[in-house]
Amino acid sequence: MALYYDAASVLSSEGGQGSLKSRIYGPSTVKSNPTQIYALISETAKRDVFLKDVLDRAGLLQDEPKLTPLLALLLCHDHFFSKAGIAAPVKHPLRQSIERHKARLQSEFTRARLRRKCASVDALKSSLDRERAGLARPHPRWARVNTLVDQDVEAMFASLPGCKRKLRLDDVLKVDQGTRSYCYDEHVPNLLAFSPGVDLTKANAYRQGELILQDKASCFPAYLLLGNESKENIGDVIDGCAAPGNKTTHLAAIICETGCTGKIIACERDGIRSKTLQSMVEKANADSVQVLAKQDFLALDPADARFKGVTHLLLDPSCSGSGILGREDIPKLALPEDPRMTTKPTTNEQPGSKSKKRKRGQGQPEGPSLEEEPVATTGNPAADEEEAPTPATGERLQKLSNLQTRIVEHAMKFPAARRIAYSTCSLHEQENEVVVSRLLASQIAQTHGWKVLPRSQQVDGMQRWKHRGVRSKPDDVDEQNKLNQEELDACIRCNPGDEEGTMGFFVCAFVRDVDSGEDSRGSNGSGARNGDASGGDGEEAWEGFD
Repeated sequence: MALYYDAASVLSSEGGQGSLKSRIYGPSTVKSNPTQIYALISETAKRDVFLKDVLDRAGLLQDEPKLTPLLALLLCHDHFFSKAGIAAPVKHPLRQSIERHKARLQSEFTRARLRRKCASVDALKSSLDRERAGLARPHPRWARVNTLVDQDVEAMFASLPGCKRKLRLDDVLKVDQGTRSYCYDEHVPNLLAFSPGVDLTKANAYRQGELILQDKASCFPAYLLLGNESKENIGDVIDGCAAPGNKTTHLAAIICETGCTGKIIACERDGIRSKTLQSMVEKANADSVQVLAKQDFLALDPADARFKGVTHLLLDPSCSGSGILGREDIPKLALPEDPRMTTKPTTNEQPGSKSKKRKRGQGQPEGPSLEEEPVATTGNPAADEEEAPTPATGERLQKLSNLQTRIVEHAMKFPAARRIAYSTCSLHEQENEVVVSRLLASQIAQTHGWKVLPRSQQVDGMQRWKHRGVRSKPDDVDEQNKLNQEELDACIRCNPGDEEGTMGFFVCAFVRDVDSGEDSRGSNGSGARNGDASGGDGEEAWEGFD
């Protein structure tokens, strides 16, 4: 039962300051498994409005004065939506406080489900997930087949009973009929789309590293970078922001398929995330990956002999995260009405929270895993790959844009580099097209012969992708998007909630002819060396990737 107390503490003011992840995974007093806490909060945040309606109509808090609104919401989430039920002993008082009213709660739950015209609990889940993310249509669950592991792809689905193969994404998303199906993606090889109700974390293929949960948009950078490159053109590859490792292992899979002998150098500044990256690399059987733990990409010296064979770089730096679906920093939950209060409680507030006398009972079981593991707690795997969104103030966007520009400029200094993929999970033009525009106008790009990879030269699946770069009216003449139509067409955008079923994303590749640039012999040119600032006033000091 400590799980629910800990989750309530994290959500309330008792949890302290900082992001959701920092409150859960950082130094804290939580006693439960952080993975379970994160999953419980993430899933409850998707269904809070629905659960509030059920609890208010059932009048649970009137009959159970020892329950706080926040605890009632968390407990009822697992009571209704977790296959394992409430993670507490049967005779625990708080579990009994829910199960004493099981019939009444179930009756109100069923009425609420039918009011939403959902024929099943799976259909209800999908509907609530769409509402929380602001989507008009269901969002598929994406998974990439890990070709680094020998396998029979069709045999994988033996552990997913009733999961049938379809030809089109629209057929996969027909969740109202309770269908459980999958289809192959038409743009990215070895990528599968599953019905929203399919829980891939329970599949043996996922646990054995044969399937990697990764949003479709998140697969674009590696595919655009290496998808149509010949074996002779690919040397070593740097992933400048590698953790948790989805894009890194995708790079490794493509390199293996082309028969290249080069290695992937994966940089990650944070120590904890470095361990996550290493674990992911080992699970995926990505032997070509060399992890540089606790290593800032900007601290690498392009002239170092270790990097003389680096031909390709993938950069997915910190951004505002405005394209991530169903994610927010500290979720603001809609709480049921508390009959003990004359005024409505503030969001996530626990009545009587100043008094934290509660028995946590040593030796109490942490409870079984919830429906999702941390790599897919939001139901959107790529969302879990990225950091929590950053408040998109004008000043913050300017600093991020400056930092993103610096990072790509640093990549342009590697002497043998011939192609760079730059991506963000942002919808903001200032972090996307404006960065590309600034880079093309930079001295280092012009000196070294860098330009955008035109759409006509992109790998086939990316050529056929219809959503391209945009240009709006500039608010700041110095930061305007100056890309011409051909350059805009070279940029790739993904729009959250549209018919493609992806998160919001942006990717653009830069390319040069290494035989024609002035930097072909390893000179760093006239640009700043080793990450010196080039973003102008207001540039954010480099603190490493999140």
